[in-house]
Amino acid sequence: MNANEPNPKAGAGSCDELLLDNQLCFALYSTSLMMTKVYKPLLQALNLTYPQYLAMLVLWERDGLTVGEVSTRLLTDPGSLTPLLKRLEAEGLIRRTRSKEDERVVLLTLTEQGKALHKKAQSVPQCILAASGINLEQLKALQKDLLALRGNLQESI
Repeated sequence: MNANEPNPKAGAGSCDELLLDNQLCFALYSTSLMMTKVYKPLLQALNLTYPQYLAMLVLWERDGLTVGEVSTRLLTDPGSLTPLLKRLEAEGLIRRTRSKEDERVVLLTLTEQGKALHKKAQSVPQCILAASGINLEQLKALQKDLLALRGNLQESI
């Protein structure tokens, strides 16, 4: 059978370009789902959800950011971030305070408990690397390619 001919076992009107396993979006989506499942028990030990972990990563990287800055860094809407940040505050990991210069701006700072959690989380990346089944160089190359893809997609929208 010619590669350009439709698969006789496939549904009516199907073509290789529309097979699920040929979709980049599905490869990214399903890999993301699996990655989140690998993270889940590691983050449960820290009492964090995956989105909370991402927010904490941003603040561990640079404390004292605004909600808008964290939102920009995570490529998310500030409104959807607020409930997550309120839960982190209720857990005693961060402090949310209004800016004295502009009341609309909310500043985020780590508490001592939030800073201490950083030390507990330091084993997470190594566990993820081990679960991935690839070496550090391969992981960095994959990450570089994905960041380039993300950049290209951002330019196209």
